[in-house]
Amino acid sequence: MLYITLISVIVALFFLIRLFFIKKEIKRVTKQINQFNHHQTEKKIDLAFFDKHIEKLAKEINDQMDLTKQALAEKRRTENELKQAIANISHDIRTPMTSILGYIQLLESADVSPEQRKEYTAIVKNGALRLKVLLEDFFELSIIESADYPVRIEPIKLNHLLLEVLVGFYEAFHQRGIEPIVTLHEEEITIKADASALKRVLENLLSNAIKHSRDNVTISLQKKQASIELIISNPAPQLTESEVSLLFDRFYKADQTRTGKGAGLGLSIAKGLMRKMDGNLTAQLTDQQLVMTCEWKA
Repeated sequence: MLYITLISVIVALFFLIRLFFIKKEIKRVTKQINQFNHHQTEKKIDLAFFDKHIEKLAKEINDQMDLTKQALAEKRRTENELKQAIANISHDIRTPMTSILGYIQLLESADVSPEQRKEYTAIVKNGALRLKVLLEDFFELSIIESADYPVRIEPIKLNHLLLEVLVGFYEAFHQRGIEPIVTLHEEEITIKADASALKRVLENLLSNAIKHSRDNVTISLQKKQASIELIISNPAPQLTESEVSLLFDRFYKADQTRTGKGAGLGLSIAKGLMRKMDGNLTAQLTDQQLVMTCEWKA
């Protein structure tokens, strides 16, 4: 009887001691969480008393801390991107607007000759057209990024659509002295996409290639075992690997000194449209060639 009583006391004492250390460890973990929440530390939870249940809890807390850090970093990145976007929008709109207002004042002058009036009117018209393109791009990008952007997915003969878009760029290629090298798959390739959105993607990619190419542009349509790839490449000796990773960022221009009607939104719009159609658009630099790849699952 005495033996059983002694065993019971030892077991009870063991559980009491264990309970004491568990409560102490919970208080210690709570203090660490409080310090993390009040930005006094970024250190993860560590344990002084090891228990499988407390260890599992600590792991879940540490995982949540990682997610919180990632969310805060993404929030800061988004805020910085928004500030930069506002600055870029303001600059891109202000520049042609200032020019338009300046030439309107000149047109209001009585000393303007008919030839000058015609020249100033053309400049005002070009500035207004630039503003129109900018505003259309801003609007399109905003609705593409919304969750309810409408896409009508249907079977599309990619060979035919690509040739149709290329014909529309004949004059642009000719003016730049570029002879496009086009390689199409022998068989008809059909994908599921939105015809209007896909046409815009192709137009943006070809416009980008023509603007920045100093030599021939290569267009290749390939059908692989698991995917269909449309590859548009052009020489880009001025680009670096770090710049290629930024090409799809909103408002990014690889050549910051370049002027024109665009605001650096074309590739970002193309990327967004490809996502909406369950496709993918990537860029890479290979032997000083910028290679843009549109990919769909076969």
